[in-house]
Amino acid sequence: MSTATPKRRRVVAALCAAAVALLPVALPGPTRAADLSAQGVPDRPSPGPSPDPSLPSHTLATADAPLDNPLKGFARFLQPGTDPNAGYPLSLTWAYFGLSEVMTDATNCASYNWGVVDSALNTIAAAGNHAAIRLYMEYPGGGTGSHPGNAIPQCFNGHVAMRHNAYWDVTSPDYDNPYLVTGLKNFITAFAARYDGDPRLGYIHLGLIGLWGEWHTWPYDTDTSGDTYPNYMPTNANAADIINTYNRAFTRTRLELRYADNAGGAADSLPAIGYHDDSFCFREGGQGVTLPMSMGGASWSQLQKALEHGVENRWTTASMGGEVRPEIQSVAFANWPNGSGAVDNIKACVELEHTTWKINELSRDYSPTDPNVAAAVRLMGYNLTVRNAYFHGTAQGSTKVGVRIDNTGVAPFYYPWTVSLGLKDAAGTVVRSWTTSWDLRQIQPTRIRAFPDWQVGADPTYRDFGYARYFDTSVDLSGVGTGSYRLVMKVKNPLETINANAKKLRFANAGQNADGWLDLGGMAVGAGTTSGYEAESTGNTLSGGAVVSACGGCSGGSKVGYLGNGGTLTFNDVDGGAGGTRTVTLHYASPEARNARIQANGGTAQTVGFPSTPDWSTTRTTTVSLSLRAGRGNTVTLSNPSGWAPDIDKITVS
Repeated sequence: MSTATPKRRRVVAALCAAAVALLPVALPGPTRAADLSAQGVPDRPSPGPSPDPSLPSHTLATADAPLDNPLKGFARFLQPGTDPNAGYPLSLTWAYFGLSEVMTDATNCASYNWGVVDSALNTIAAAGNHAAIRLYMEYPGGGTGSHPGNAIPQCFNGHVAMRHNAYWDVTSPDYDNPYLVTGLKNFITAFAARYDGDPRLGYIHLGLIGLWGEWHTWPYDTDTSGDTYPNYMPTNANAADIINTYNRAFTRTRLELRYADNAGGAADSLPAIGYHDDSFCFREGGQGVTLPMSMGGASWSQLQKALEHGVENRWTTASMGGEVRPEIQSVAFANWPNGSGAVDNIKACVELEHTTWKINELSRDYSPTDPNVAAAVRLMGYNLTVRNAYFHGTAQGSTKVGVRIDNTGVAPFYYPWTVSLGLKDAAGTVVRSWTTSWDLRQIQPTRIRAFPDWQVGADPTYRDFGYARYFDTSVDLSGVGTGSYRLVMKVKNPLETINANAKKLRFANAGQNADGWLDLGGMAVGAGTTSGYEAESTGNTLSGGAVVSACGGCSGGSKVGYLGNGGTLTFNDVDGGAGGTRTVTLHYASPEARNARIQANGGTAQTVGFPSTPDWSTTRTTTVSLSLRAGRGNTVTLSNPSGWAPDIDKITVS
């Protein structure tokens, strides 16, 4: 234990006391292979769309992501009067609350005072962090900090039987009492009505049941075969009622449950419920309490239970949190990627649980330059890199921008945060921004580690999983002054609406700025606001049999066909901006690959290939560089003297 302040020593002592509760748990008999219901290798997700071939690709330089990216990594206890950000970089703060601190009315179980919760959430948000929280009714050792040890609301008195847990000297309510079950369900509903989707919150542990709200009452638990202690846990039916109430009430904020087998596996079919391993990567009596039996774990280990309930891939839809076992927090990453002594194979624990975050009070003493800890934190949760940006270096009017992002972490990003594009001027000021519909939750880890139980290779075996995900959108440059800008991208942390200094989601790229904006490259914006020149415009010249025809998939509802073999199309009065070499994008349709000759102002013609499109009304694009004169008055002519050319929808100039 560190030589911390007395207040900090009390917090660490409380953490260690919580861990002790798990040490003497009676172990069930060995699990046979036939008992497993492992989900197995998860189906690989769809690769998504391919980059638009008409957009030039710009490769972005990579760099290490910051250690305090939001909603991942380590969390430490909220300690009033101390700096939540002191010590190793983090973006999460952990807080307990006694249920009696919210249900304060001794005569009314439907009355709630949220002051203690709001005060903590505001303190945490003021530090730029998200909160991870749990409410409890039983806390051995007299509670934590200013929070009570006995947190059973007084409104239950006279309605609910109280039992004594002599081992921990705590009072345990009758969790099967209908009055209590109704009270807890009503509380959960009110809890969600107030806090679901609150930007201050990152994760909520279901809590409420058992010691520390950890859904166990050892030794007064369901295993009564080898002791004389009665069972104080609720029936599976009542426990499942609590879990299902949480699942219905919270649809936005992420929830986590202690064990996969709680309530008989009631969360097995609830993809929004994640799990928290509060004894993460500890070895007890020569057995791991996180890794499965196939890797030396105990028959009751966290991932063994996950395998038995077929939820080892729950990370694809829900977060995995918890706590690094307090006894090993100071040395957990000293032998990364392996373990030693009481520390199990730490990299395997992170990779197989798909860990996003962990309470780690002693992380405050880690060096921020420790490469082992940094490797672990960057592996936890998401680690997003923009590999390529796709856009025209000079543009005007409407132009398309795309990015390709991959994830080298072990889990996806779990929240639908808004992604925006913007332009920064020479002074670094964002002069225009656009909101996209891009969803970062679609970017799954590029590879995953296989459980030995899947029998797909010797450990460690890794399998390809997610893909680099491509997104694009069109942006309107109308009204943007002519000049040189930096094209930038940002993911908006909703906590910024409360604290502008909230931790920013940042990419593993050299061009990532501390303000959250990622530099994608330079863009010159030209004069003019045209979004393109339609082929069917009456100002154009058609000859040699070229005709206008209807086209449902074309921008103006029409196109020009029968080009080539004598048919030509000339776009007149094309704006060349400041003049010089310009990129001309041709929008076309042709179910077969064809060629066309393109020339500007009667100059030298270029032969351009047009790959096939699905049909005569679905358009694709290709580009050609042409030398144009300044201003309007340019002509662009398409022809093919030796065959048919594609049908043309329009052209744009950038």
